[in-house]
Amino acid sequence: QVQLVESGGGLVQAGGSLRHSCAASGFAFSTYAMGWYRQAPGKERELVAAISSGGRTYYADSVKGRFTISRDNFRNTLYLQMNSLKPEDTAVYSCARMTTLGPPAPLYDYWGQGTQVTVSS
Repeated sequence: QVQLVESGGGLVQAGGSLRHSCAASGFAFSTYAMGWYRQAPGKERELVAAISSGGRTYYADSVKGRFTISRDNFRNTLYLQMNSLKPEDTAVYSCARMTTLGPPAPLYDYWGQGTQVTVSS
């Protein structure tokens, strides 16, 4: 069965960095687009970054220039490097298997349990 297991969350001061990892199993990882979503308390889940099977990347405007998504198809692992973190980046971050990057909209079918990122000011 499809499994997505994230690691790498934590507490960091504003301006700091964290790297998320997502270990994927149960499907042909290299053939799927993958994404990172986040959800803050009281807010809707938002897509912050995605990467196609061919390596094309997408970033939400709020994280452009600060976050980098990458994938290692040999290790079936997705990464999210987060630099210059801000308090507004505080959220639960989840990786997801994408069924399409759009248009009109990106869609996913599986996601992991998520890890908490807290950025203190």
